[in-house]
Amino acid sequence: MSDLAVSPVVAGRAAADGVVWLLRLEGVAALAAATAGYAFVGGSWLLFAALLLAPDLAMLGYLAGPRVGAAVYNAAHVYIAPAALGAVGLALAAPTLPPLALIWVAHIGLDRALGYGLKSATGFSDTHLGRIGRGA
Repeated sequence: MSDLAVSPVVAGRAAADGVVWLLRLEGVAALAAATAGYAFVGGSWLLFAALLLAPDLAMLGYLAGPRVGAAVYNAAHVYIAPAALGAVGLALAAPTLPPLALIWVAHIGLDRALGYGLKSATGFSDTHLGRIGRGA
């Protein structure tokens, strides 16, 4: 599971290279596209609001320690998971799955836009976008 965690070297390099603003802008684009897609499919805005922060429940993985926590958090915060959910929904003609996938993408985009990146196994504050929190 630890291979999902982000190396602090990579996190420091992203910050040092000055590309963090580009990754955050990409998050804004993902948030905007997912929100527009959700509006297009006519999803319930009450459901959108209720589930927007649901992927952050993955932080509970940190109760098992930083390595497990980072792996669980990262698994819930990469675009491949909601893309797969949306694809399965389309393939199976399951109309509830694509809107859920769009909410999930919107969440990830919001996180990236705010500077919350994928976590390193060294701790919750170490991300691929740099350090977050009081020690940043």
